[in-house]
Parts: sequence; C-alpha cells; structure tokens
Amino acid sequence: MRWKSTALALTFAAAVLAGCNDTLDSFDPASVSNKVEHPLPSSILADMKAKGMERNSPIAIRIFKEEGVLEIWKAKTNNRFDKIKEYQICAWSGRLGPKVKEGDRQAPEGFYPLSPHHLNPNSKYFLAINTGYPNRFDQANGRNGTNLMIHGACSSSGCYSMTDAQILEIYAFARDAFKGGQATIQLQAFPFRMTAENMARHQHSPHFSFWQMLKAGYDNFEVTKRPPEVGICEKKYVFNQQVADGKSLSPTGACPAMTTPPALQMALASYSATYSKDYAKALKKFDGKVWYDPTEAERKAIVADQRKGHDLAYAPTGSALKAGKLLKIDEVADPANPAPAATAPAAIARLAATPANQSTPVATPSVAPAGQSATTTAAAPAVPGAAPTAAAGQAANVPVPQPNPMAAPAPVQTADTAKKPFWKIWQKQ
Repeated sequence: MRWKSTALALTFAAAVLAGCNDTLDSFDPASVSNKVEHPLPSSILADMKAKGMERNSPIAIRIFKEEGVLEIWKAKTNNRFDKIKEYQICAWSGRLGPKVKEGDRQAPEGFYPLSPHHLNPNSKYFLAINTGYPNRFDQANGRNGTNLMIHGACSSSGCYSMTDAQILEIYAFARDAFKGGQATIQLQAFPFRMTAENMARHQHSPHFSFWQMLKAGYDNFEVTKRPPEVGICEKKYVFNQQVADGKSLSPTGACPAMTTPPALQMALASYSATYSKDYAKALKKFDGKVWYDPTEAERKAIVADQRKGHDLAYAPTGSALKAGKLLKIDEVADPANPAPAATAPAAIARLAATPANQSTPVATPSVAPAGQSATTTAAAPAVPGAAPTAAAGQAANVPVPQPNPMAAPAPVQTADTAKKPFWKIWQKQ
C-alpha cells in the first residue's frame, strides 16, 4: 500500500502546483544556457502557424488579477489578434484595485506601453519585464511606485510573479515581437474579466468608477480584437478617439473635442445594448449581496492548507475567487473586516466610500445616430457599469481605428511629446 500512498502524494503535489506552473512542468530553467535567446517551444510555434501568425508578429499582454491569469495575444496575418497562450499567475500581492503609492504592495491595473527597454535580462528573479508603472495616467493622479515587474521566482511584493519556466516563454514572446519591429507592446492589467456579471458582483467596490473607465478599453479590444489607442486627458483614459483640428492631449488638461470612428461607434452601441441587458439581470442576482475581496493573507492561507505535509518548490498566493465570498450586505460593517452592521445603509455607505486617489471619474463617449459625430462627456451609462458588450459575429466587420500592428505604431500626440519618456527604465532587481 505504501506505493499507492506515495503516488497519491505526488498526484496531490502536482495538482497544487497545476495552477501555478502550467507550462513546461518537467523543464528545468537552470539548464538553459542562454535564457535571453531561448526559443519558444515547437508546440507554440506549431500553434502560431495553425492560427495564421508569424513568429515575429506583434503581441499584447492581458492580465486578470481575480482569475489569476496572464494571456498572450498575437497578431494574425489578417491583422486581428488572437490568444496564443494563457498562464496561471503564480503570485501577485495586495488585493483588487489599482496601485496608488510606493509600498502599498498593490499590483498595477491599467494600460501600459512596453518598449524593449522594459525587458530586464539580468533580474535576480530569473527574467523580468517592467510594467512601466507609473504611466502618465498614474502620474497625473498622483500615484507613485517603482520597479513593478512581471518576473519569475513566484514571489511578489507588488509584482506579477510567474514561475521561471513561464517567464522564459513570456519573455521570448516579447523579444520576438520587438525583433519583428513592434515598437510598443500593450499591457492591459484588469482586476477581473469585465463581464456584466463580474461588474455587478463588484458594484459596491470603492474602485468601481475606476474599473468602469478600464472597461471602456476592455470593450474596445473585445470588439476590434486589436489593442486600442490609448490617450489621457483630464486625468482619465480615453480610447480610440479622433482628436479634431490636430489638437493634442494633455494628461492633466481638458479633453478637446473627440469623436469615435463611426463603424466602431455602431459596433460599441450594439455591444452596449447586449451588456446592459446582461448587467440588469446580474444586478437582480446580486441584489442585497456584496462580494468580499479576500486579503493576500487569506489567499495564501488556502494554499498553505493544501500544501501541508508537502515540500513544494513554489509558494503561490492562491485564488481570489476561491478565497472570496458573497455576503449579505446588511451583515457587513467593513468590507475588509466583515462584522454585523447596525444598519444596511451604514454598510452600503462604508462600501461606497472612495479612498483618496483610488477612483477616477469616467470619460464616456456618447453614442450618436449614424452619420453624426460623438463627443466625449463625463456622463455615466444609463445602466450603472454599462459598457459595450459584443454582438455575435460583429467584431470581424469593424474597421480597425489604429495603424497596422505589423508596422511600428505612431505615438499618441500629447502636449509633452518632446519630453523624455515617462516610464522608468528597468533597474536590476
């Protein structure tokens, strides 16, 4: 019977690690002689060929904290992007919500342009890619922090940490895209997949208005299957906007008159109609309930309990979905420390309170009838959290509002274009 017990133990250990190290499980990164130039495995190259992708075509990186997922999307020969690889994030610190200041242990959320300078081949965490935090949006909103990375070693203090085997592949995807001429890789970091149900589940979060703004970019990508053009004005993100009369965008200045390309505008309107119906349905499902977002310690506790008696190589931080829970809103006094509340209104007031610098009003493109222009306003959607969601089969017919990704994209014109790049060049860490 001993061999059966041993086999069960090994099976359990593999299962615990499955969510953290889902790639090259039997591969030893220490055996790689040149990690910077190590090629992607033949299985991925075969998948690229099957999907109509060139090896050096552009990529985009998408991160979903709550699900603990990092995705690589790659341009096909038809200039649309498709997902080529998905990885389970081994460790990320903090909770859902943006990074605000140095030392808060929060992993960034937002849209970050990555250049070749963000690749760090000398990281003490095997390999690293700087997220570019703080970007111009973060800086305009008074947020700060340094050396926020996607790296190996499965250890995080504000970073998105992968296993060494995973970061070896992620680094290779970025390296090959830059070799193919891609000037900037867009990193999209979200708190969760921004579906109607997830938005309704998190409706009481103090970060909700910030997430609504990110969702506009999420929806543009879902409709076009292309990384959106990102601009910043009035301390807000704006996406795929055409600026009139050659005016420039200033992160802290007023937004000039802007329009959405007509075909994209129509597709987003259809997307929004579907989303609004789904959101209204989800609101009923979560009526009187609030989602408790677990702390990092609570996420780790679940993993630690699973790991008892097993000496495993990695220390994943666990799933926010598994550690979180739905609570009755009249039983919550504080979302960070659930306790019976005196009254439901008091609980709601606490949940809706927005800490300084943690949430930003949303600039929402207004939808105009066909043939008319749309301008950007500060109005919120008719249904709280409403944003475009796609109609089946429509995305493929939407003209893409940004340049061909196979060529180096033109930078978004800003008032301080002539200044030095806003990102901090990676430092050895």
